[in-house]
Amino acid sequence: MASPSPMLPASVFRSCRGAFLCVALLSGLINLLTLSGSIFMLEVYDRVLPSRSIPTLVGLCLVLLLLYAFQGVFDMIRGRILARVGAALDEELSQPVFRSNLRASVTSPKAGEGQQAMRDLDQLRAFLAGSGPGALFDLPWMPLYLAVCFGFHFWIGMVALAGALLLVTFTLMTELLTRSATREAVKAAGLRNTIAEGARRNAEAVQALGMAGRLARRWGLANGLYLRHQQRTSDVAGGFGAVSKVLRMLLQSAVLAVGAYLVIAGEVSGGVMIAASILTSRALAPVELAIANWKGFATARQGARRLSTLLQATTPQGDPMALPAPRKSLVVEQASSGAPGTQRPLIHEVAFQLPAGSGLGVIGPSASGKSSLARMLVGVWPAWRGKVRLDGAALEHWLPEDLGRHIGYLPQDVELFAGTVAQNIARFEEEADPGAIIAAATAADVHEMILRLPEGYDTQIGEAGAALSGGQRQRIGLARALYGNPFLVVLDEPNSNLDTEGEQALTQAILGVRARGGIVIVIAHRPSALAGVNLVMVLNEGRVQGIGPRDEVLNKVLRPVPVGPEPRPATAVSLVRPAVSAGAAS
Repeated sequence: MASPSPMLPASVFRSCRGAFLCVALLSGLINLLTLSGSIFMLEVYDRVLPSRSIPTLVGLCLVLLLLYAFQGVFDMIRGRILARVGAALDEELSQPVFRSNLRASVTSPKAGEGQQAMRDLDQLRAFLAGSGPGALFDLPWMPLYLAVCFGFHFWIGMVALAGALLLVTFTLMTELLTRSATREAVKAAGLRNTIAEGARRNAEAVQALGMAGRLARRWGLANGLYLRHQQRTSDVAGGFGAVSKVLRMLLQSAVLAVGAYLVIAGEVSGGVMIAASILTSRALAPVELAIANWKGFATARQGARRLSTLLQATTPQGDPMALPAPRKSLVVEQASSGAPGTQRPLIHEVAFQLPAGSGLGVIGPSASGKSSLARMLVGVWPAWRGKVRLDGAALEHWLPEDLGRHIGYLPQDVELFAGTVAQNIARFEEEADPGAIIAAATAADVHEMILRLPEGYDTQIGEAGAALSGGQRQRIGLARALYGNPFLVVLDEPNSNLDTEGEQALTQAILGVRARGGIVIVIAHRPSALAGVNLVMVLNEGRVQGIGPRDEVLNKVLRPVPVGPEPRPATAVSLVRPAVSAGAAS
């Protein structure tokens, strides 16, 4: 049997090559032992009945019982091997697929994909553990049965061959007619799951805004589309399966009729007639079983192709050499970037440099590219042009896991994970140092707040931090960003849910990072978030409009333009041009 998809990593199937060879050998033994019933029938009709020998009948029965026992044991072993091949495949691919799925969600998100990769892996494992692979391993043995039929008589072999060709034709038609429907059903299922997951994650807003009925109708339309494609696939596969079953029974009767004619003509014995009928039915059984399992086979094959595409597109080609921890500077060299999957850059030729101990505030109107800049600085979005460097090394030159230890990131939408407070702060690091967790919480001034929770640091916060308020989630997210004393800390709207006490804690955290020689970049709309920085950059339409010392820039940005003879909008500001070197500013 060929691998489900030649595009999957070769190492996966190389590790299972011995198991597949064993399955192929067992399939050969099973198919040879399947001849036992036909040979037994032939011997009973041609030897036992004419001779009326009871000992011969008993001996044949004992031999047949032993052969069937071996066949059953071999079939059981084959099934267990295939189940373990599926489990081994899942064990080897589950983590790479999970990582690739995460990378794909960042680098090339597509609507409706969601957890499709994990479902594809589940379907591939389930197919390998089912009856489908056994049928595919049995198909190559059809010529053996047909050869035996021809050995009985030419016309018996021709009838069996004609039936086999018809069933193979039905198999090919099943493949052609279900391929597109199966592909569309998967897409519709992804859309349906995306709507359901989005509604579940935003259940409070859905309920409060009275959107449940409308979203239910949306989900119903997607579900109806999925059911139509699924029903089409099932109708085609089920229809051809029913026809193939009837055809196999009809063919068995046809062979029996041809055999009866040949017995009357004196060309074969009665035993040959019965044996050929049974053998023909067995020869075509794998084809019928393959048609019955074709839906699962098509789904598994398409899933394997999607997994191959995902792994090839997102798996790094070799890991770069490990680099020392950054301690000196952040340099952005004429960098441009944009949302993955688009062609329009949202950040245009941004250039600045920050030495250790710097704090940079980034301000600008809405949709000016501030959050896009934050994503580029932490490596979530790659720089399309230019470079982002830490101590001279571009971000793509770092091992991803190593880079993550040197970066603290608080996104605008704070997402926490099901687990304890301590696990979330420690980024789910195994055997995390409790001292480092408490140090991060203390740096974010959230230690006392955590101690007031029902179980302190061991409090389960639920999915997405549902057990916490928005301000608590944001402050714990800040502690997570500070965990491990990262060199570069990027905070996107870190005070959006904070009260006065929280903003004071934020300022102290920013000053603490600068004091230990780190670099802090704060994206903010409210000037209060910039109390701990020494530099401010102004962005507008993705371009740097000005950069310089905090007070100088803020005085010019926040100062209204005087009203002249022709009144101008009160929101107009005078922006500072980038004449000041960020690296030289104190």
